[in-house]
Amino acid sequence: MNESLLRELVPAVIGVLVRRGADFAAAEDAVQDALVEAVRAWPDDPPRDAKGWLVTVAWHKFLDAARADASRRRREELVEAEPVPDPVEAVDDTLALYFLCAHPSLTPASAVALTLRAVGGLTTRQIAQAYLVPEATMAQRISRAKRTVSGVRFDQPGDVATVLRVLYLVFNEGYSGDVDLAAEAIRLTRQLAAKTDHEEVAGLLALMLLHHARRPARTGPDGRLVPLAEQDRGRWNTRLIAEGVDILQTALARDRLGEFQAQAAIAALHADAPTAEETDWVQIVEWYDELVRLTDSPVARLNRAVAVGEADGARAGLAALAGLDPALPRHAAVAAYLHERDGDPVKAARLYAEAARSAPNIPERDHLTRQAARLNAQLRR
Repeated sequence: MNESLLRELVPAVIGVLVRRGADFAAAEDAVQDALVEAVRAWPDDPPRDAKGWLVTVAWHKFLDAARADASRRRREELVEAEPVPDPVEAVDDTLALYFLCAHPSLTPASAVALTLRAVGGLTTRQIAQAYLVPEATMAQRISRAKRTVSGVRFDQPGDVATVLRVLYLVFNEGYSGDVDLAAEAIRLTRQLAAKTDHEEVAGLLALMLLHHARRPARTGPDGRLVPLAEQDRGRWNTRLIAEGVDILQTALARDRLGEFQAQAAIAALHADAPTAEETDWVQIVEWYDELVRLTDSPVARLNRAVAVGEADGARAGLAALAGLDPALPRHAAVAAYLHERDGDPVKAARLYAEAARSAPNIPERDHLTRQAARLNAQLRR
């Protein structure tokens, strides 16, 4: 089978599906599914018209997915219209699907990507943003994962760590992206915590609750993004904060620290501060040190630079930022904030404008644009 021919045909087949009425993301997914079929079928029965075969199979895949989505929506509408039933034991296989997609034959990264696409409902673009990789790279990763599992039996579920990674990314997309999946991620993590005696499951649940507690204050009445320091803390959900802190303390008492517990500890310190000025930044830096030790994550190092800037001054924050890749998402926004605090509004305004151009969502883009405009207006006075 000529794999280079397959790659050359993909853009054209996607174009045909889009012209027939499919949106780009759905067309892309349908073509990926058709490629999996081609890998299986073509070695034994190669088609005379490769493009025509792919168009036909991909279009059928698209129609099947569209019908399934329509059926799901109709079921949801019917459920919403029905009266509340008497309490019965709930049966929900969503969490089981997460475990099955985290199959041992896949690498953890591929398992997470496949599960986010197949079960979480995220687009390839959204998953790529979560992984900090180009969309084309993620599309290839998902395609390979589909090919890998296409012929295996799903009788060996994946491990807890991979499922936690999936739930974490789904929550993050629901919390800050275009798809509201945060409540669903919390629900499934609660289920997992009830079934699994695992300190990192508790850590992730605590982290989700502490972040979700701040959600009502994250945007203003006009939809504008409200930074943490400017949020009305009276709008934070104190019940969720108390629950999250209690779960975290129980997990930390087991003395088996993991990355989700460390992140939850940072979130708890923010939640514990009555005002932004009273935030214990020194302790937050210490927790970021633990998180970097556990993960060596560039995102954790970026956030640590902000905390260092608050604890030890903007110049120290810029020094912590200096060793990081400027291409890292939100790097320009952090640099802008630290340069403004260091007394360099010209550079800060330029960096805010640069950060706005690469912002992952509209509210963040608009916020960064306003920051740049604010500094430029000050400079013109």
